[in-house]
Amino acid sequence: MRSRLKLLMTPFLLAAGAVAVGISAHRGADVAELGVLATGTLALRVREHLALCAVSTVLAVAVAVPAGVAATRPALRRLGPPLLFVANVGQSVPTIAVLALAFSVTGIGFRTAVIGLWAYSLLPVLRNTVAGLAGVDPAIVEAARGMGMSPAQVLRRVEFPLAWPVLVAGIRTAAVVNVGTAALATFVGAGGLGTLITVGLDNQRDRILYTGAALTALLALAVDWAIAALAELTTANRRS
Repeated sequence: MRSRLKLLMTPFLLAAGAVAVGISAHRGADVAELGVLATGTLALRVREHLALCAVSTVLAVAVAVPAGVAATRPALRRLGPPLLFVANVGQSVPTIAVLALAFSVTGIGFRTAVIGLWAYSLLPVLRNTVAGLAGVDPAIVEAARGMGMSPAQVLRRVEFPLAWPVLVAGIRTAAVVNVGTAALATFVGAGGLGTLITVGLDNQRDRILYTGAALTALLALAVDWAIAALAELTTANRRS
């Protein structure tokens, strides 16, 4: 009950925070700052940031979840350690280095930033997929097979529902990390809220810097809330 109340209250608090950031950004700003902090410009930066995070996270889920499923199948279980090693390498390399490597292949722009963020967000999803499916009680799986379910049915109707909370936790981690990491996308010309941060730093404009940082934090909280709310909704529907 308390968690549901928190989920219901969070969007109102986030909206209030966004309004407060907007008011503080414009109040007392000079002409140069207003050009960067105009409402339309801020909305554009938020959309760019969201697009980067959404595309890279969806691609990470599309790759990491099937890989995690494959790594937990008896015939392919030996693939688990190599897959986790590759994903660990992708996250252990500094993000700016990953972006630089992607830049050398694909050039400047949105696609380069997505590749870097995708590589950086594979590990949490893959690790939690493997942990969630490996944590399912083997006796439950055997009982499902004894009822005549095919391997695909066991996976879809037994293993995935039981592993869902752990899997969602990995997706939430990847998405929230992506929001913060996407601020670096400005260095490869992909825009986003990182543009405000770099403009503020380069021109010693604290108002612009703090606005970009505050909006990035609010966006991370909003993404975390959205995924948590979706997980709660799907869990409630499954129970009903």
